[in-house]
Amino acid sequence: MKLTRFLILTILLVSMLFHANVSAQDYTQWHLPEGTKARLGKGKITGDIQYSPDGSLLAVPSAVGVWVYDAETHQEINLLVGHTDQISAIAFSPSGRILASGSRDGTIWLWNPHTGEHTATLRGHTRLGVTSLAFAPQSGILASGSLDKTVRLWSTTTGNYITTLHKHTGTVTAVAFSPDGQMLASAGGHKDNTVRLWSVKDNFRIATTTLTGHEYSVKSVAFSPDGQTLASGSGDNTVRLWNPHTGEHKGTLTAHTNDVSSVAFSPDGQTLASAGSDETVRLWDPATETLKTTFIGHTGWEASVAFSPDGRTLASSGDDQMIQFWDYTTFQHTSTITGHTFPINEIAFAPDGQIFASVDDGKAIHLWAADTGHLQDTLKGHGGRVFSVAFSPDGATLASGGGWGDNAIRLWDVHTGHPKAPITSHKYGVESIMFSPDGSTLASGSWDSTARLWDAGTGEHKATLRTGANVYTVAFSPDSRTLASGDQRNTIRLWDVVDGGYRDLIGHTRPIESVAFSPDGRTLASGSRDSTIRLWDTQTGQFYLVLTEHTSWIKSVVFFPDGDTLASGSLDDTIRLWDTQTGQLQTTLTGHSAGVNTLALSRNGGTLASGSDDGTILLWEFTPVEPKIKADVNGDGIVNIQDLVLVASHFGETGLSLGDVNGDGVVNILDLTLVASHFGDN
Repeated sequence: MKLTRFLILTILLVSMLFHANVSAQDYTQWHLPEGTKARLGKGKITGDIQYSPDGSLLAVPSAVGVWVYDAETHQEINLLVGHTDQISAIAFSPSGRILASGSRDGTIWLWNPHTGEHTATLRGHTRLGVTSLAFAPQSGILASGSLDKTVRLWSTTTGNYITTLHKHTGTVTAVAFSPDGQMLASAGGHKDNTVRLWSVKDNFRIATTTLTGHEYSVKSVAFSPDGQTLASGSGDNTVRLWNPHTGEHKGTLTAHTNDVSSVAFSPDGQTLASAGSDETVRLWDPATETLKTTFIGHTGWEASVAFSPDGRTLASSGDDQMIQFWDYTTFQHTSTITGHTFPINEIAFAPDGQIFASVDDGKAIHLWAADTGHLQDTLKGHGGRVFSVAFSPDGATLASGGGWGDNAIRLWDVHTGHPKAPITSHKYGVESIMFSPDGSTLASGSWDSTARLWDAGTGEHKATLRTGANVYTVAFSPDSRTLASGDQRNTIRLWDVVDGGYRDLIGHTRPIESVAFSPDGRTLASGSRDSTIRLWDTQTGQFYLVLTEHTSWIKSVVFFPDGDTLASGSLDDTIRLWDTQTGQLQTTLTGHSAGVNTLALSRNGGTLASGSDDGTILLWEFTPVEPKIKADVNGDGIVNIQDLVLVASHFGETGLSLGDVNGDGVVNILDLTLVASHFGDN
């Protein structure tokens, strides 16, 4: 008896330890790209969510890979990665032993969803990408729809290609098998607007019936469990019900006020769920064609719905990057999975490097611990997307700029998280924002064709700099005397902050997305939609290097503290590091599955944060770089009494300051000593 009890206790202890280890796993460390120390965010949701046939798993396609959750606890179990582009479709086999994922890279991967093992790759669709997947109930056939206007059939037992169905005249947006496996439905997208039915009797080679009536793209199709009804959701805001055997139109459900992106039948067939771009999930009685209830909770355009196999739960996902769970018999919301994330628009490090801020297509600002990547705080107040963010040099104030539907600059107390009075003079979105290094001025660039200067302490308007074109980026020189702006007319303008005078730098052939001054202020880097980076001599206004390795828009450029290395982020999904003296490409960092919108460096250059359209932030590790000693503070080519006086005029300042010669974050006697030690140097 004692031995039995001992064994039981041992087993329980091992079990508890095992579960503790599983639950303690930090998914931010899963499948990290080489050179990174953390991934923040699970990536944006990129397709329809799916339950496994036994209801134990929930799979979610994302820009990072396929996330597999425990359907009951909502704990992350696995992340399936390997595609070279974002996941666009997933499907479980009837046995649940295979999970298929389709990607924008044109391939389909087959996985063991329980172990995460990749078992096969199916190739045949073009690089336009796979949009939808469906397994036949019994025959071991997988159907895939694609942007290449075709449906392909595959054997899941051999992995072999079977045939291609060619009748659609537009993209194929959805596929679904009938419950008996005798029929395949495929939905046509833009300029097609049809549902086509294919019969197993003809080896699915001939479209036996074409269902017409939708005015716009058909986005989703689903068979009822008894196979007697086919539902289709469309961009014309309707759900249509059809008899799939005769092609007869049975009814139209019309409560949605925008695109219907997803439809699904409950396991008993008595409820039809539809998700729309009107930010609602609606439940219908398909027999009477009446609306049962409407769930409100998601925001955004695209949404997905899936019933659990036991018929107890409806799961829905949306562009708000949340997965909601509903008891669809009582119409009650039960729980939410969070962690999936919006595209990242901008990142900024605090001067002390301890935290950084990120803003995205949501309405909030997120503050993160730079060393661990843990979320520290969330600041809410914007009424729309947030495009820009910047810390004051002393780290006490955070500024953020709103986009669509907001257009305001908001100031926040970093220590308390409390908002200050907003600045609302811009007519349109604030694309870029930056504090001057001396902390006196805040600059903003807007779609209203202006850059504006504000008193950083009071928010009082100081000046309006009119460019005649949308301003996408602004940056101050290290001495705070010059503001660079980049605009829609391919022009970089260097403004005198005091008198408002300017000179233009001409060379790019498309709009300017990013500008940044080197630490010594003698070089300006600019990134453009023409896929090039130019390095300009700020004294002469001439560019001396053109960097051309990127293959798409340059969205962000940032100098390392020593000024010898420049990092650039592009919509070609890469980050590149350049030697600023020779223009040579040093290395290319890959890890994001979509365009890189923003880069930010910690003060010592030890951490590079990159934010992407894939909804994630990657933290890259580098050896900290010591800033160069800039004893020639005024940049006139010689170290003399003028430099000493200039440092003295900034005495006591903290954060980014022209007088901080040694780069330790404060202007003090050490900076004066350094200048004195270089007296007479050229």
